[in-house]
Amino acid sequence: MSRTVDPVTSPPTTPMRRVAIASCTGTTIEFYDFFIYGTAAALVFPKVFFPALGTAAGTVASFATFAVAFVARPLGAAIFGHFGDRIGRKKTLVSTLLLMGISTVLIGLLPGAATIGVAAPIALIALRIAQGLAVGGEWAGATLLATEYAPTGKRGLYAVFPQLGPSLAFALSNGTFLAVNVFVGETSQAFLDYGWRIPFIASALLVLIGLYVRLKVEETPMFARQATQTRHTGAGPLLGVFKNQPRELLVAAGSLAMMFAFFYIGTAYLTSYGTATLGLSRTTVLSLGLLAAAVFCAAIILSAIYSDRIGRRKLVLASCIVAIPGGLVLFPLLDTGSPLAFLAGLALALVIMGVSYGPAGALLPEMFHTEYRYTGAGMAYAIAGVIGGGTAPMLAAELTSRYGSTAVGWMLAGFGLLSFACALALPETRHRAMEDTGTGNSRAARPIPETA
Repeated sequence: MSRTVDPVTSPPTTPMRRVAIASCTGTTIEFYDFFIYGTAAALVFPKVFFPALGTAAGTVASFATFAVAFVARPLGAAIFGHFGDRIGRKKTLVSTLLLMGISTVLIGLLPGAATIGVAAPIALIALRIAQGLAVGGEWAGATLLATEYAPTGKRGLYAVFPQLGPSLAFALSNGTFLAVNVFVGETSQAFLDYGWRIPFIASALLVLIGLYVRLKVEETPMFARQATQTRHTGAGPLLGVFKNQPRELLVAAGSLAMMFAFFYIGTAYLTSYGTATLGLSRTTVLSLGLLAAAVFCAAIILSAIYSDRIGRRKLVLASCIVAIPGGLVLFPLLDTGSPLAFLAGLALALVIMGVSYGPAGALLPEMFHTEYRYTGAGMAYAIAGVIGGGTAPMLAAELTSRYGSTAVGWMLAGFGLLSFACALALPETRHRAMEDTGTGNSRAARPIPETA
């Protein structure tokens, strides 16, 4: 079997504008739910769920529950990837959205340790695992929805819409917490009692909007054609990925680990660092997060568009190179203590991540065959999240308490070096045809000509 130019005989069954809105809306909601957890983990969870541990240990424990979701992501990618590759992208994406929405609302309703004791953190961890399962299945499906509808030469452009989800969600998360903070007061006990719960419960409205949009989108024509051509065997998509494209899986995961480390240091850990260590007010940190989110959004858009022109691999490599010195200068910059320096440091971390994240929306789907693309792209993304995002905030809290903030910078530089080494082995995929012709059992796709 080989891959040839994507067929153009079957027009898309859904307008691209609707596909773009559906993919962007879904990832925004899913990551909003994910980020409000990170913000709450930095600001209130040590006091609400781990009050007996003290400030430092409570913060480490809080970020440990944050990391639990990353461990669940690969399992979510495997489970939802299986169904996404067998029954379709659309049905699976509806399921991930519902799982995330229900889990998030329940976190907002969960009593604290003062009320139900040790059952509170246990329930929190269980709901956090459910969030991780949902995000593990969400990202790949949303990017596939965009890239499998997009024409060959514009996959980076259309894949930017689901990639915008994290930046929009970060702004929405910070904005929601900022509004609550203004309403209940900077030092009010009301924020700890009930204020932090409002963004979690309010996500129910966003989920209803997302469901409405996603139910209006038809299955991708590429998957529909593949479903009629492929005769499934007992071996599932997960086995197909590990059997036929293990190298692509590992190289992609290693190449993107750095971006997760920078991202969750920026969106989760720095919220805690800015308030607890630098002494900035909660209002200041959340407001600066809104400004950094705008810069982050611009970096994603530009890198995704340029990946159609100069290639995905070059941009991933460039971000990895910048990440090495960027990690080393980040905390010395932050430790000057000024709000402007905090904004510059946060923007630096998010831009480094955004330059890799923009092209990743097209890169990962292009690396895997249609028959198990949902599983392959999702697993690579989830493993990268475990390596970088799951460990970085938790390690940062521990490293800072033991060795100071400089150690966190060395950790980030180490992630940059690891991802650079892996990115050297990445293939360039922007001119590949995504659609398989045949049984779907071949190895990596062959590149197609520039003019195809």
